[in-house]
Order: sequence, then C-alpha cells, then structure tokens
Amino acid sequence: MSLGTILIVVLVLFLIGALPRWPHSSNWGYYPSSGLGIILLIVIVLLVMGRI
Repeated sequence: MSLGTILIVVLVLFLIGALPRWPHSSNWGYYPSSGLGIILLIVIVLLVMGRI
C-alpha cells in the first residue's frame, strides 16, 4: 500500500467519525465533517496529480 492510500483510508475514517450522529457531537453541527471532507478532497486531487 502506498502512503496516499493509507492517508485516504485514515481521512475517510475521520470523516465518518466526525459526522454529528452521536449525542455528544450533535451540537457541533457539520463543521468538523465538512473540514475533513475538504482535506480529503485536497488529498485526492494531489494523488491524481501525482504529488503524493
């Protein structure tokens, strides 16, 4: 496995964990998951371009 693949898997897990579905995180809103989504999108673009 390459570093990029491992990074994408970790970011997807963080994104799923940041969704406001649990009682302790329901008042956070979608801010954490949207921030991680943007980071995931940037990593995917860098992978496609061959930078990672």
